[in-house]
Amino acid sequence: MKPHSGDGLIDIPSNHSVDETVEKLKGILQAKGVTLFALVDHSGEAAKVEMKMRPTKLLIFGNPKGGTPVMLAAPSIAIDLPLKILIWEDAQGKVLVTYNSPAYLQKRHRVPPDLLQNIVVVEALAKAAAE
Repeated sequence: MKPHSGDGLIDIPSNHSVDETVEKLKGILQAKGVTLFALVDHSGEAAKVEMKMRPTKLLIFGNPKGGTPVMLAAPSIAIDLPLKILIWEDAQGKVLVTYNSPAYLQKRHRVPPDLLQNIVVVEALAKAAAE
């Protein structure tokens, strides 16, 4: 895991292509009963306007049973929920899985410590997708 400097983002290198990592994460979400709200294909949309972009896809997912108590306790976190994982290829062709650090989100929105486990799940999901 490689944290960015102070911006709350965590990068994990993936052992797979962007598409393979996306499919792996989708399967994990489905197996765990987590709702995939959206899959944003940034590079695909760029291609539609004749712009070239390295493979870049954003998955937006969550579970209202876990997210709602967090938003009730810290309403501003709704700007960062549902949870998101970005899967992208850097300039060297390395695939990265990027997500918001749960500790950063906790501090940013003053999430009570007893609700941290509701958002920390993003770490395990990102690691599993990258393996």
